[in-house]
Amino acid sequence: MQELLIDFEDLRELYKCYMPYLKNGGLFIRTNMQYEMGESLALRITLPDALEDDLVSGKVTWITGQGSQNSNPPGVGVSFIDDKAHVKDKIEKLVLDMLHSGDRTYTM
Repeated sequence: MQELLIDFEDLRELYKCYMPYLKNGGLFIRTNMQYEMGESLALRITLPDALEDDLVSGKVTWITGQGSQNSNPPGVGVSFIDDKAHVKDKIEKLVLDMLHSGDRTYTM
């Protein structure tokens, strides 16, 4: 399983990447790399102001190709499968005030 390192430096970018409508949560990862639907990935995630990273595994459930509509960046949405570090809960605490803002994200 390929491991991706993701470092979120600000809450705005984290909000734009978070996928709360997935049952166990998930993240959109900006990348030019090609992945297949259902492909398993390990995400090593550093959240804003975190002292260490968290590891979560997931599967590709969304693909945005180069040159997509709405000028969204290319990348993949990864739904969390194994989240022992409770990354979903940590993200939701950080972006709670933004979740109902209606601001555009990279996925919906």
